[in-house]
Amino acid sequence: MDKNQQITVTSPLLPDLDEFNSLLREIWDSKWLTNNGSFHHRLEAALCEYLKVPYISLFTNGTLPLITALQAFRITGEVITTPYSFVATTHSLWWNGIKPVFVDIDPVTCNIDPEKIEAAITPKTTAIMPVHVYGQPCDTAKIQAIADKYGLKVIYDAAHAFGVEIDNKSILEAGDVSTLSFHATKVYNTIEGGALICHDVKTKQRIDYLKNFGFAGETTVVAPGINGKIDEIRSAYGLLNLKQVGKAIEARRQIATAYRHGLRDVTGIRVLEDIPGVRHNYSYFPIFVDAEKYGITRDELYFKMKEQNILGRRYFYPLISKFSTYRGLDSARIENLPIASQVAESVICLPLHHALESQDIERILKQIIR
Repeated sequence: MDKNQQITVTSPLLPDLDEFNSLLREIWDSKWLTNNGSFHHRLEAALCEYLKVPYISLFTNGTLPLITALQAFRITGEVITTPYSFVATTHSLWWNGIKPVFVDIDPVTCNIDPEKIEAAITPKTTAIMPVHVYGQPCDTAKIQAIADKYGLKVIYDAAHAFGVEIDNKSILEAGDVSTLSFHATKVYNTIEGGALICHDVKTKQRIDYLKNFGFAGETTVVAPGINGKIDEIRSAYGLLNLKQVGKAIEARRQIATAYRHGLRDVTGIRVLEDIPGVRHNYSYFPIFVDAEKYGITRDELYFKMKEQNILGRRYFYPLISKFSTYRGLDSARIENLPIASQVAESVICLPLHHALESQDIERILKQIIR
């Protein structure tokens, strides 16, 4: 192997091509390419079983489930959320005409800090939209207690949290609904895709109406829906990937363990540790650089790695609250978000995927260990 071969931050989990071609032949023979075909239904059923959830609605990407959930619950006014996420979280609010209200994050988990939520609630607040950042579970009990106290909906952006469990119970059971992303960069992918997880058949039915233009029958439209359906080809691809995702997660766990072992004595580098009782999916491996203790800044390390053809990712940087759409909001002020601001300036996600080899890990660690 070329010692200077590029190491990417992620690499897609791909199904066996011969198996995929076999399923493509079935689809070709059926001439049913989309509109809730057999592979769509098979994937929904298989995912419910794997994720230990009662109801799931598949979507064509991971952003539309957020947009649709807000529509389904008729969320208006203001929604409390985190600035430390991918922009799709907050964009889903903006597209629904909802004002995001940012609160700071917990310095250890990087998730929204429940202790900061209550002070941000106003008469216009209708929901909380937390994110399980890097697949680390939010403090769902505290968030739910606040939501119950004020009569708010809780919509979890669980894009990073495929298969994550606490005490053998799916994290996707928290809140009113949770959404997943099946983008090619995720632990489990359908190339592009996503899903919404709910807890009752009535919500599932409404979501399915909304993702299919609002149709409730051949000639009946009950809501101004959108086209969010996933097609048969990606559903078949997803069925095959589901067979191997457990093995891929185990490979990721071993890589994360190697990173932790290699970095444990490096002054100025902090890593996230596994949480007792949590089944992690190892979707990302962020490190946090304390420039004063480490000797160089996060950006200096990032570009040093890049010069050696090692592509980390400053994820999430910059904060959502710093983008032009949101920076004028009162809640976007840096003094309101000191921890999120500090974390965003110090993070690098190291390459992490099922296909990384031991020599890749050694090469990455060599650039970090001083």
